[in-house]
Amino acid sequence: MRGNLVKREPSRLEHWRNMGLYEKIQAKNANGPAFILHDGPPFTNGDVHIGTALNKILKDSILRYKSMQGFRAPYVPGWDCHGLPIEFKVTKDLREKGKDLPPHQLREACADFSASYIETQRSQFQRLGVLADWAEEYKTMKPEYEATILRTFASFVEQGLVYRSKKPVYWSIPCETALAEAEVEYQDHVSPSIWVRFEISGHQFLHIEDPLYIVIWTTTPWTLPANLAVAVHPDLEYVEVQHNGATYLVVQQLAESFIQSCSLEGATLGKTHAGRELESLQANHPFIDRKSSVVLADYVTTESGTGCVHIAPGHGLDDYHTGLKYNLDIYCPLDDQGCYVDDGQVPAELIGVSVLETKGKCPANSAVLSILKEKGALLAVKKYEHSYPHCWRSKTPVVFRAMDQWFVSLDAHHMREKVLKQIDQVKWTPDAGIKRIRSAVETRPDWCISRQRSWGVPIPVFYDEDKNPLLDADVIRSLADKVAQSGTNIWFEQSAKDLLQDVNLPAEFDGKKLTKGGDTLDVWIDSGCSHRAVLQQNEKLSWPADLYLEGSDQHRGWFQSSIWTAVIADGSAPYKNVVTHGFIVDEKGEKISKSKGAMSSDGWVKKYGADIMRLWVASQDYRGDIRLSENHFKLISNVYRGVRNTLMYQLGNLAGFDPEKNAVNPADLTPIDQWALMQTAAFAGRVTTAMEAYEFHRAYQEIDRFVGVTLSRIYHAILKDRLYTYAPSWKERTSSQTAIYTIFRALVRIIAPVLTFTADEAWSFHTGGGELADDSIHLQPWPKTSDFTYDPQIAADIDALINFREERVNLPLEKLREEKIIGANLEAKVLIMAKEEEPLFKLLKKYANDLPELFIVSQVTVDAKAEGEVEVSAAHADGERCPRSWRWVPKLVSAGDFGEVSPRDHDALKALNLI
Repeated sequence: MRGNLVKREPSRLEHWRNMGLYEKIQAKNANGPAFILHDGPPFTNGDVHIGTALNKILKDSILRYKSMQGFRAPYVPGWDCHGLPIEFKVTKDLREKGKDLPPHQLREACADFSASYIETQRSQFQRLGVLADWAEEYKTMKPEYEATILRTFASFVEQGLVYRSKKPVYWSIPCETALAEAEVEYQDHVSPSIWVRFEISGHQFLHIEDPLYIVIWTTTPWTLPANLAVAVHPDLEYVEVQHNGATYLVVQQLAESFIQSCSLEGATLGKTHAGRELESLQANHPFIDRKSSVVLADYVTTESGTGCVHIAPGHGLDDYHTGLKYNLDIYCPLDDQGCYVDDGQVPAELIGVSVLETKGKCPANSAVLSILKEKGALLAVKKYEHSYPHCWRSKTPVVFRAMDQWFVSLDAHHMREKVLKQIDQVKWTPDAGIKRIRSAVETRPDWCISRQRSWGVPIPVFYDEDKNPLLDADVIRSLADKVAQSGTNIWFEQSAKDLLQDVNLPAEFDGKKLTKGGDTLDVWIDSGCSHRAVLQQNEKLSWPADLYLEGSDQHRGWFQSSIWTAVIADGSAPYKNVVTHGFIVDEKGEKISKSKGAMSSDGWVKKYGADIMRLWVASQDYRGDIRLSENHFKLISNVYRGVRNTLMYQLGNLAGFDPEKNAVNPADLTPIDQWALMQTAAFAGRVTTAMEAYEFHRAYQEIDRFVGVTLSRIYHAILKDRLYTYAPSWKERTSSQTAIYTIFRALVRIIAPVLTFTADEAWSFHTGGGELADDSIHLQPWPKTSDFTYDPQIAADIDALINFREERVNLPLEKLREEKIIGANLEAKVLIMAKEEEPLFKLLKKYANDLPELFIVSQVTVDAKAEGEVEVSAAHADGERCPRSWRWVPKLVSAGDFGEVSPRDHDALKALNLI
């Protein structure tokens, strides 16, 4: 066995492909119980990210383990082909080339782009050692998959869950589309927080003679042109703050911070008024000729600001609901590019100004602040650091923008309750996962499913001349049948009339001139339908899946979209178990991303090899965030070398050993070999428990400890003398070879799900004597504790003696080394004194002949003492040093050309016919 994984692993991949390893594994377990892990599809928009590699390695390790346990564990990988990330990249590239394609040609360009990265990612996944049914891989852009999406959507429509409304949604200005919650990421952001006064008119009932103002506080000055009201809490007290002939109303708890923030030196506090008393007061908008009513809202808090909330129903969900309550216009004076429109209300100096923030500057904020200063309405401006939603693709702050969109009602027909009930029936790992998914579902607003993009599955809606929508389940299913044959491109290539040919329309639309809609479905519906498009339609698979395994962000993403589509269309969850892993972060704890220049998975493989990467994945407790650095990989490389060297040691010492001819009966194995088999059985049991719980880091720790301590530092060290100096036919040596044979065959199978290349290489040398063999390790069964036969009492005795060595014998030996009396332990003798009635004394006497070997010294004496504690001492060994075995013996004997050696070495050389 040789190292150099980077150069040598590809030949093993080729060998696996040529021998049809995946197919052989499936055939071997064809009649076994099924274990279905459903693959979450990665976006096909770039090289494989290190986080995606971690995900695929975890899945592959689980499936290899399950296959070795006899499960029929097919793996059908998938690809998420539609959506904003791809269209955004393709459009950007086209614009740089001066091209502006119509939708159907843009879709073709997106399809080509996606297909090219499917090839790239597939190759990179395979390089990681991932085995899969690549011939059956699913793609969300395949016609039959797109048809399943539409049929699922028809179920939504049929149950009356889909509606159209003008509501504020997350809007990405650079991408010119609405965003789903899962497409939004929160980042630290610095915003201008401002205090603005709104003058109150008609306030005589408050008996205030000075000009009266209600003061709002906001971190989005650009939304002020859309202000239609000011909200106060009905149950909070609002105090009059008098300063320089003006009176300001703010919540009492924040009055002092308001005075300080706005530098109102000398301000005094006056009467208080309950919030509900202020309802219906009319304020004047600070720079637009219209009224802003004072309204009541329970969500107003005293955490910051003034307790008076600026309400723009077209720019926030709370504002929207307040607007509905008070019959306010859902007003949003922005176009798709995020610029103010000329609607007769927006001031001329704001028309065409963008609200998009770039490099920390927002033109609209600056322009609004200028107008406020000019009008004398701006009391203060300060920087405010907070967490703010950003577009996951453009990395720019999103805006809340009201526009006509399609939504799925999540509460109709008690749908949210049904989903939550199904969530409770799923096993979530780690345990905190159920809290995350429940919170995400409980707090989620109605699902905005429309996107203003071309690269996606179209929302199959038609409009009559009066803009009335035709959204009918049976019509959608008829269109799905056409899409299954030709793909969704027909929506962009054919007219409404052609699309509806041979489709039965509802009576109210029959004969009307119809036009087709231009929106596409949220891509989370695409991937959220994978369980229906794949598990329910591939005869090799089954529904629901036994396991979903993805990153923890998918509580808001794929896990959630999948369970919504499943419960709505099929009535239950699409998975039985869900396991989540954290994000990969650097040494500083910052998330690693391709957008920040992180090295791709392929880069790490080309540097270290796939098995090092797989071992790194196994070493991490993936339930939290996973740290990645060159130092981590160097440490893992050292652990890997330890495993590899152990395998090479065992293979080397099995040379010439034929278990059919040379194996020793289990009952006749020497005590140390019985102990080693006991340790291996326990080790196999602990790793099995860890693997069953998907706790690979525990399995890794067990492997590291077993290889580094149990084998290398103890067992192999003890065996060196008999393996290297005994005659091949001597029982002690064949006994150890028998044990090593069993241990090797267990160890190499246990590491196989993780170290797939190295384990297969070792197995090939073991069974075939060469680097490649058709009898792959991945076709072998997982070891069972019943594979190991040993005498429990003998093994326990040796365990006690080894513990005694570690705790008592090694200390005086180390002292001799420090005093330079000895170099190696074989230069020492050990004297142990204990009372005859001591159990330890009896144990030591029982195995007196084995003690020098167990303690790796030349001589051990055990003497009785009348009283007192056990005494252990060490000194330089007596006699002469054998140059062959390095042991010290009373006298050396002649061995011909070999000079003088110990009597035992003389007999060994004679047995070898060397003297």
